[in-house]
Amino acid sequence: MAKEESSSSAPGPSELPPPPAGSGSGSGGETPRRRRRRAPGDPLLIVCGCFSLVTAATALLCVPVNVLSAVQSFRFNGGDIFGGVFRCYAVVISLFVCVLETEWGFIIKFCKVLEYWPARGMLQIFVAVMTKAYPNVDRSDLILLQDIASYLLLACGLIYVISGVLCLGVLKRSRQKKAISRGQAAKDLEELEKRREELEALLLAERCSDFRLGFC
Repeated sequence: MAKEESSSSAPGPSELPPPPAGSGSGSGGETPRRRRRRAPGDPLLIVCGCFSLVTAATALLCVPVNVLSAVQSFRFNGGDIFGGVFRCYAVVISLFVCVLETEWGFIIKFCKVLEYWPARGMLQIFVAVMTKAYPNVDRSDLILLQDIASYLLLACGLIYVISGVLCLGVLKRSRQKKAISRGQAAKDLEELEKRREELEALLLAERCSDFRLGFC
């Protein structure tokens, strides 16, 4: 009689709590969480990022060139003060162009006009002219560096001006805003899915505890 009572008090398969949604039966085990494929990057944004990197490297190359030219002007050319000061200004503006290519929000906020590509290109052309101007040095290697840095930055500035006239800068900014909003939406969705899984786990634990209390 005791065996019959114990067997009758045991819960049947229909009374057991439902298995969790992520678990499977048999050899399948737990089903893996579905992974969303990341959307490929925008080709225009990739090309613009690479070009900004090249422009920043070229502007950074102008810095040591102008520093060496300033030293040459102050020390070896009879103390050419005006040429040395001119080179110092070129160093500062070259650094500014290099930082500007990072599109730091602080700089864009206070120099709103430099957000537009024609203005940015004209600034780069100005730095290239400053680097090339006053070739009052006697070292041929320094003159060669001046030529390379100035012509490279001049080419980058012309590309910026032409692209800005063709409204490629406006297109790039609109696509960049869409990419940022898309990434934020994907991040919010991932957080919601994580929260849903946590709530499902809590609900399952609560069902199991209620089921055990019911047979105590």
